[in-house]
Formats: sequence, C-alpha cells, structure tokens
Amino acid sequence: MTEPLFDLAVAAVAFVAGGIGALIGLGGGVIITPLLVLVFGIDIRYAMGAALASVIATSSGAAAAYLRDGISNMRIGLFLCMATTTGAVAGAMLAVVLDQAVLSVIFGVALLVTVLLSLRKQKDLSGAAALSDPLAEKLRLPGVMPSGEGPKPYAVHGVIPGFFIMIVAGVLSGLLGIGSGAFKVVAMDQVMRIPFKVTTATSNFMIGVTAAASVGIYLKRGYLDPALVAPVALGVLAGAFVGAKLLPVAPVKLLRGIFLTAVSIIAVQMILRGFHINF
Repeated sequence: MTEPLFDLAVAAVAFVAGGIGALIGLGGGVIITPLLVLVFGIDIRYAMGAALASVIATSSGAAAAYLRDGISNMRIGLFLCMATTTGAVAGAMLAVVLDQAVLSVIFGVALLVTVLLSLRKQKDLSGAAALSDPLAEKLRLPGVMPSGEGPKPYAVHGVIPGFFIMIVAGVLSGLLGIGSGAFKVVAMDQVMRIPFKVTTATSNFMIGVTAAASVGIYLKRGYLDPALVAPVALGVLAGAFVGAKLLPVAPVKLLRGIFLTAVSIIAVQMILRGFHINF
C-alpha cells in the first residue's frame, strides 16, 4: 500500500470511529487504537499516541460548546483534573516500558469494562439530595445548570471516592491512549451524584486535559508520529463533527448496539493477540 493510500485508509477508519463514537457518547479513541493495531499492524504505542492526539482535538471542540452553554462545571473539572492528569502521566510512563503483549491484554480488558459501564442505565440525579457534602461546599463545587425553568442548583457528594476513581481513569487514559470517558462519567454520575448533563459536559473538558498531560510522554519517547497522527486526528475530528450533526435523526440505539458489539469482539481479539493466540 502506497503512503497516500495508507493515509486515506487510516483517515477513513478514523472518520467512521469518530462519527459513531460521537453518536453513542464514546470517543473515537476507544476503537481507533485497536483498529490501527489489528487492521494496519501498527505498533500499539504509536497507535495510542495518535489516538491521544485525536482525543485532544475532539474534546476541545465539544468542551468549548458546553462551556458556552453554561453546562460544564469548571471548578469540578479543574479539581478532578488534578487526579486524572496525575494518573495519566503515570499511565503514559508505564505504557512506554510495558511489553506490547501486556498492553494488548490490558487494552482488551479495559474495552470490555467500558462496554459494561456503557450498558448501565443512566440516571439524572439533578433532584437528589439538596445538601452537598461539607468538603464539596468548602471547595465550592456545587453549581447551577440551565433548565427550562431557569438556572437550577445541584449538589455534589462523594468528593474523595470520586477523586480516587478519577486517578484510575487517568491511568487508563495515559496507559491506553483513550479518553476513558466511561470511567469519568461513572465517578461523577454514580459516586458524586452530579446531574448527568453536567457530568457529560465536564467529562468532555477533562478528557482533553487528561490526554494533553500524557501525550508529552509519548512525544518524548518518540511514539508520536506526525505521519500517523495527522490522518487519525483529522479523520476523528471530521467524524465527530458529522456525528454531532446526525445525532437528532440517527438511530442511536441501533448504532449503539452494533458499536458496542463490535468493540466487544475487538476487545476479545486484543486479549487473544496479547496471549499470542491466533483467532
């Protein structure tokens, strides 16, 4: 395959991954890394570096829109970013020294967990427990979100457990080159009991910051190849833009089922690859 044809093929795959990822709420990085490894035979570390760069691009655009609409909570985002960025740097440092087979197994297991977390029922807890935890009040984390009846205040709980889950999410992000948005949403939605709209908006902002913290490690170790990053980032960014436009009319439930099934199959293949089992 010639270099221009290779770039077009990678960009096309990234476009599809970014589009479907945007439609169902998972970033394109979840699927672009294993596809680069399994389909194109690219070293998993280079694939992770390219996926992280694409995560930064897509997250920045979405985060700006949510911030403009007043949905994101910047105080919560910046506070939890201390956990995710610390974990991301540690994860990236592990990624550049671990064997490819080990990374493949970890990636496959993380994908399966992501699928399970994505299948859980999402609950909007905007009306739950009007009083925040004392620590949340001290850090001034509670905020207000726009609604049909005007600004609506919400409480924040479980600050410490949520913080530690964010460290795990950061490690997975840096280690595997994914946004680990599913883990961030679980921490804020289920543990800290933040309204789901605020959770998703704030998570989008945090994903980009977390990826930016770890991508420097990949760059320093030489695992950020511009020839690969460019088509992946452009493809995912364009796909995410188109996916957001199609969201009101697309059969999201059907796409979600197909996508999660495909991710599960890819996860199993990554695990088998790590154990050197041909399937």
